[in-house]
Amino acid sequence: MSPGSGVAAHGVRRSFGSVQAVADVDLVAAPGRVTALIGPNGSGKTTLLLMLAGLLAPDGGTVSVAGFDPVTQSYQARSRTGWMPDVFGTWDSLTAREVLTTVAGAYRIAPADGGRRAAELLDLVHLTELADQPAHVLSRGQKQRLGLARALVHDPEVLLLDEPASGLDPRSRVDLRVLLRRLAAEGKAVLVSSHVLAELDEMADDAVFLSRGRTVAAETIESAGETRRWRITALDPEALVAHLARAGVAYDVDPDGGSVLVPLSADTEAAALLGDAVRAGIDVVSLAPAGGVLEQKYLALEEERR
Repeated sequence: MSPGSGVAAHGVRRSFGSVQAVADVDLVAAPGRVTALIGPNGSGKTTLLLMLAGLLAPDGGTVSVAGFDPVTQSYQARSRTGWMPDVFGTWDSLTAREVLTTVAGAYRIAPADGGRRAAELLDLVHLTELADQPAHVLSRGQKQRLGLARALVHDPEVLLLDEPASGLDPRSRVDLRVLLRRLAAEGKAVLVSSHVLAELDEMADDAVFLSRGRTVAAETIESAGETRRWRITALDPEALVAHLARAGVAYDVDPDGGSVLVPLSADTEAAALLGDAVRAGIDVVSLAPAGGVLEQKYLALEEERR
């Protein structure tokens, strides 16, 4: 990551009384890339995002957002950061349009420019028809879309998104993935936390895994998927198992029954395994990854922790 851009955190800590919410986190979210922040409930994801957004001061460590410290250089950092919390708080008396123009004014955007920007963003998140409705009447998913628009009002260099897909319908989830990929292509650093790992598979370039307030892994999606488990199903499971044993292929019988799990490092290995099984007379029904790249990596890390 080039100096003065993206997000970087090193040795970050934060406690709430006797509870150590973030114990030791190292993280880099580079410009032009979507970075997934992954971990179980209570792993410190939201606390970390709040510190990156300048809404909590860390107890220790260093943080840089767009080249600035959110604590000592708050204005510079916040003016370059788009923050979307997991729950969108609304001003009940304001319309969706007024929410955006009010935020634009807070970022010192001229009223005329703020109005144009609000119209653009309402169209972008498909809320134009509800632009002049009170924000509090919007559904959960509509509020999420308005929250994303609010985070984009000032065209930030860095986007911090906490569970942005929560409450979205399938069409809106697809739109979100496309939009985040587009924003990354424009050079923005996008850091997104979500429990929907299958969606992160399709939008993220990099992943940082947290557990108990610590960074336990950080890698690209490409490298995370170098070795993954594939599920192979055959009409005769016993014949399939015997064939894999003769071929010296490592496998586990799926506890759910009816299929076998095989670790493979590339699609070419999967193709070769399928070809060998068919030539051996095994009636293969299906061969596919046993889960998404991030899901498999996350589950493997959880097993290591235990």
